[in-house]
Amino acid sequence: MPEISVDVHISRSVTEVYDFLSDARNLELWFSGVDTVAESAEPAGPGVAHVYRFPGRHRDQLLQCVAYVPGEHLVFRGDRMWNPLGAQTPVYSFTLSPRRRGTLLRLTVQSRLAGALTLLAPVVAMAWRRDLPRDARRLGERLGAPHCHVIATPRRIRLPGPAFIPAAEPAAAPPALAPPVPPRPQTRPEPRPQVRPGPHPEQQPEPRPASVPAAKERESRPAA
Repeated sequence: MPEISVDVHISRSVTEVYDFLSDARNLELWFSGVDTVAESAEPAGPGVAHVYRFPGRHRDQLLQCVAYVPGEHLVFRGDRMWNPLGAQTPVYSFTLSPRRRGTLLRLTVQSRLAGALTLLAPVVAMAWRRDLPRDARRLGERLGAPHCHVIATPRRIRLPGPAFIPAAEPAAAPPALAPPVPPRPQTRPEPRPQVRPGPHPEQQPEPRPASVPAAKERESRPAA
């Protein structure tokens, strides 16, 4: 349900401002939420209904006064309006408080949406944020105070929010990584000296005796 409010200072007394607002026929002169209001002889007061048309609609609707506190508070509520996307119920409220040099007026618009229209709540809120400050200035002009001062535009916005989702627990911090170890320089191993194994002492060949000349080895044999 979008709700938009704007505060405006009007240099007129509270009585003058309230009397002008309480007459629903004056709404079509300055308020963008009302297109036309039919003539009615009923005096202003709680429970009084007026025939009006919402902007963009071609059927008559009822605009009922649901709150009436003279000099302080005034609320009008329109009929529920249906369309293929859902329903909309407008509510217009005016809250007045006296100031030293005039009246502080708070204009509040509520759009009670149903059905698929709830998806268009941001669009509805954007439109009222644009139009409500203009309406406040037009009201000042109708009351003979063209230099009214818009204090807040807008004061408050309420939109249907998503379902509450609990916050996820914070993830544990990853363990600190050790600094990388620099690679060791690769060096070619020095070649080892090759040692040829010698003969085993047990297998060493026996020394051969010195050769004797054959002439000396032979002994002279006696002749036969």
